[in-house]
Amino acid sequence: MEKVNKTPSVQAQMLIRRPVAVVFEAFIDPEITRHFWFTKGSGRLEEGKTVTWEWEMYHVSSAVLVKEIVPNKKIAVEWDQYSTPVDFEFESLSEGTTYVTITQYGFQTTGDELLAEINGASGGFTTVVDGLKAYLEHGINLNLIADKFAKN
Repeated sequence: MEKVNKTPSVQAQMLIRRPVAVVFEAFIDPEITRHFWFTKGSGRLEEGKTVTWEWEMYHVSSAVLVKEIVPNKKIAVEWDQYSTPVDFEFESLSEGTTYVTITQYGFQTTGDELLAEINGASGGFTTVVDGLKAYLEHGINLNLIADKFAKN
């Protein structure tokens, strides 16, 4: 019998038609990441290092502690926004395709607050992988993050 995981978590995933090294580097290097997620990063992701990610259009920033890096396989961070772990996992399906899975877990809230956090993270990370796909496969910055809350 399969064990059911009852721990609240959020997951977003997408097939990217690019080699795993290219997809992995897109999350490591803020000069690439800024084309599909945040607008500014304080530095490349390195294990044990804390970096700051900024969404300048919203005047928001987050400190991110890099807990683990397994080249072309996994990036594990702790994101101060919710004090939760986030894992970015990369699976090479062929020489030119990569399956990316982003999982956030360890939420400490309950009830309506937990639902709001899960809804926000789910929508946010889905938008990230959608933007990643457009940018890496077609060279297009869709401005998804900027346009997501344009009315606010």
